[in-house]
Amino acid sequence: MSESQAPADAMLPLTKRELARLLTGIENGAPAAQRILRERYRHSGKARTIGITGAPGSGKSTLVAAMVQGLRARQHTVAVIAVDPSSPFTGGAILGDRFRMNALAGDAGVFVRSMASRGALGGVAAAVADAIIAFDTNGFDVVIVETVGAGQNEIDVAWVTESVIVVEAPGMGDEVQAIKAGILEIADVVVVNKADRDGAAQTASTIAAALEIGRKRAWEVPVLKAVATTGSGVDELLDRLAEHHHYLQTSGKGQWRWEHRVQHDVLNRLREMLLRRMLGQLPPDQLSQLLAAVARREVYPTDAAAELMNQSSKP
Repeated sequence: MSESQAPADAMLPLTKRELARLLTGIENGAPAAQRILRERYRHSGKARTIGITGAPGSGKSTLVAAMVQGLRARQHTVAVIAVDPSSPFTGGAILGDRFRMNALAGDAGVFVRSMASRGALGGVAAAVADAIIAFDTNGFDVVIVETVGAGQNEIDVAWVTESVIVVEAPGMGDEVQAIKAGILEIADVVVVNKADRDGAAQTASTIAAALEIGRKRAWEVPVLKAVATTGSGVDELLDRLAEHHHYLQTSGKGQWRWEHRVQHDVLNRLREMLLRRMLGQLPPDQLSQLLAAVARREVYPTDAAAELMNQSSKP
């Protein structure tokens, strides 16, 4: 994104093309995109943000599409950030929004964007937080972040959204893995999708029992059943999400969560900046040589990291 491509007034609504260009700039770390976000940031905080995560095959994308349709029926504008696995060759998203949510195409009140995880811990790209700002300040009422679904590493979705949905499906055995991995700890709502299949009631009961044992929060996490392909259960899900939003706003928990999200975001950006700076200060081939030594088991990984830090700190 060039300076000439940026809107003259930072708070003028962006067209879909301008918004897409801004999102590309965010992913690429373009200075012009950062300048626009810096100007818009103080106007953010109006959109509701919802994270949705769960194991592959649980029907997250279908559920998101059904949620978007339900939100549109309630006259809400919706942006969807679909965080996809990164291509090992290009770093880009390999699933892509063109393969999902085709029924939403052409709706001016919906914007779907695929973003590559780029190997980020937790499957959530660092650019997601900035993309949320872009959508929020462009007037979208709700921003949904759908993650790749990689088990326990999915907890990072809790650091970029105010409400988190964990999706499970019967017959996959993932409810036990979710309990073991602690993924339910980030859930504000649990949805047993594909509830028309055998075992749905048992899956819901297992999850509810696990939540009851570990319950430490004032908000009682509901376990809902849905069939995303037909839309069954989606209205109840949207109602419970609205209740959770109200709970956050009236209990003070929303402000507490926001302050912790800010801390996580700033420290995460600081780590990335420091890593880039340190790697940029290393002597040529130092990193590749140390990595090769570790691969040959000649150097312990912690010692290699310490050596890299020492090398980068030398005047």
